[in-house]
Amino acid sequence: MMNDAIERTREHLAQLGALLFERKLTDVAGGNMSVRVGDYICMTPRYAGSKDHWRLTPNRVLVVDIDGNVLDGDGTISREAGVHLRLHKDFGNHGTAVVHAHAQNILVFCAASQPMLPVLEATLKFGTIPVSQYAPSHTPHIADYVADAMRGQEARIREQAAGVIAPYHGIFAMGKDLDATFDAVERMDTNAYCILQNGGIGKMESLAARVAAAVGAYQRDHS
Repeated sequence: MMNDAIERTREHLAQLGALLFERKLTDVAGGNMSVRVGDYICMTPRYAGSKDHWRLTPNRVLVVDIDGNVLDGDGTISREAGVHLRLHKDFGNHGTAVVHAHAQNILVFCAASQPMLPVLEATLKFGTIPVSQYAPSHTPHIADYVADAMRGQEARIREQAAGVIAPYHGIFAMGKDLDATFDAVERMDTNAYCILQNGGIGKMESLAARVAAAVGAYQRDHS
């Protein structure tokens, strides 16, 4: 049963990796995804973008243990694997999937090292996407900093997903399952697009205040 679950998860990761790239939610430069299945973690490999162009076959999706030892799969773990493993260790009671993406609109917030406020009804549930402390992606410190920024968002992970902006790098999201986390990353990137198209980061607070006011007014009128 576990082998069947792992193989289905590897296929799912390969399929969603292609969709992540197609929808410009990540790029050739990087990104990765992982899903915990029992005591194991299925994870996209290093160079999934630059060498595979996100056209992964299931055998290219790695199966690793919680310490990152590769048990099956054609390839090696990515340099951000430590973040995935840390999130699974620290928040595994709340969710099973991690998506790290270089989503083109969110990258503007990464470059500015700015948190992102929700400006759409569809993103209110995620709250403000916080920014972690900076560490280069090849260092072990990035796992500590992303986990620190994720802490306190456990309820969001259980409901759907929570995100953390890694400055100058990308976004890390953890959610209850892979589909929910993928959905969350796309919603967050659409939220970023709407902010940028409505005057940029400088207008973000006024946009966020408008959606919060509209929701609050509706709740008062219909309570």
